[in-house]
Amino acid sequence: MPASAVAVRPDRCQWRLARSDVVAVAERDALGTTARLAVWPASALPAAVGAVDRELDRLDRAASRFRPDSEICRVHAARGQPADVSDALAEAIGVALAAARWSGGLADPTVGAALVALGYDRDFAELQLAGLDEQIGLRPEPPAASWRSVRLAGHRVQIPAGVLLDLGATAKGLGADWSAAAALRASRCGGVVVSLGGDVAVAGDSPRHGWPVLVADDHRMRVRSAHSWPVTQLVLLSRGGLATSSISCRQWRRSGQRLHHIIDPRTGLPADGPWRTVSVAAARCADANAASTAAIVCGSAAPQWLAERDIPARLVGRDGSVVRVGGWPDSDGAVLTPPERPWLHLPGSLPRRIHGSPDRS
Repeated sequence: MPASAVAVRPDRCQWRLARSDVVAVAERDALGTTARLAVWPASALPAAVGAVDRELDRLDRAASRFRPDSEICRVHAARGQPADVSDALAEAIGVALAAARWSGGLADPTVGAALVALGYDRDFAELQLAGLDEQIGLRPEPPAASWRSVRLAGHRVQIPAGVLLDLGATAKGLGADWSAAAALRASRCGGVVVSLGGDVAVAGDSPRHGWPVLVADDHRMRVRSAHSWPVTQLVLLSRGGLATSSISCRQWRRSGQRLHHIIDPRTGLPADGPWRTVSVAAARCADANAASTAAIVCGSAAPQWLAERDIPARLVGRDGSVVRVGGWPDSDGAVLTPPERPWLHLPGSLPRRIHGSPDRS
């Protein structure tokens, strides 16, 4: 989407708007990142913005490990006792567990304690503001407790004492899916695209050939890098979702070491493979989010792992080299066609708000 046309103001929680005769674009800070949406016709923007606000607030209240009043913090505080949760958190946990199962444990939500031990124990904006480089020894957690230790049945969840869930491998993608579907319903527009920190979901009809999406190392990038390798690419997305996982944009220092937020559940440490960025296209953004995270953790075998599953993906190495698999286009401005079928499957007893069912009171 044409995010560079959006005028940025310092009020963090207000939407910044840009309009043309056909398409309207809005942007604001949300969930520790940037939320953007574009709709057509432009007159549909107010209703779409309201719908996205509600979905982002619902996700934040349900799944943020940085809000002491969130549902997931309440479940953690239960110290191993079963807890009843809303549709929103039930689906968020269900999608995370489905991603772990589908990826063979590469995208495991039980890495929360490892992130806390490495210093990522607060909202990332606060982490940056603190300039964290504490000269204390790193306390790496042992490998994750495993997603199999988490019990979810309908709206009841049980997490073992001491296990902390971090839903980062799927929650932003899920939030983009929810927001796009809700914006389309509320505004009755022709089409909408929503991006949460570069994780993109499309609903309704797109402009001709698709919405223009810039794929980059960092969702804040606007132009092609000056380096010799083309680390950004413009693609046209007409359906489904696209997600990018990167070790470049959420980094901090501790005891002189540079760390990032994508944890290898097998070691409890940041993934140390050859990829700095992996972008994936899928039927839903949550599916793409799970696959891109899993590929970073998978390491050098990621291209084969993705190709065997017919997943369109673009991998950028730490040296800037680019590998494309699964039919990802080579050229700028090309149409990117995601698979039609999702690969994350929830148990039949779980809600599916991706498809727009109302939340449970």
